[in-house]
Amino acid sequence: MRDQKRFLEKNSILVKEFDRYILEHPEFADQFPNNALVVMQIDGDEEFNDWARETAHRVAEKDTPIVYVTVTELKPVRSRIEKLRLELVA
Repeated sequence: MRDQKRFLEKNSILVKEFDRYILEHPEFADQFPNNALVVMQIDGDEEFNDWARETAHRVAEKDTPIVYVTVTELKPVRSRIEKLRLELVA
């Protein structure tokens, strides 16, 4: 159950990043069949990848195309905050 939660969180992060990628590279999405189920994968993380594939096959409707998207490189998360103001209340 602990892995399930960890995998769900990891998948959620990957889906958000994938959404951002598609917004910046809309032509990438043109390769996907209509109504495809997108399954996120991470290069080198076979435990997560197995979980994601098994989950996808369990929830996919009959005749739904499944597309595996493998993240091969992921930059570190950075804050977008450029300036801050601190107020100390004593």
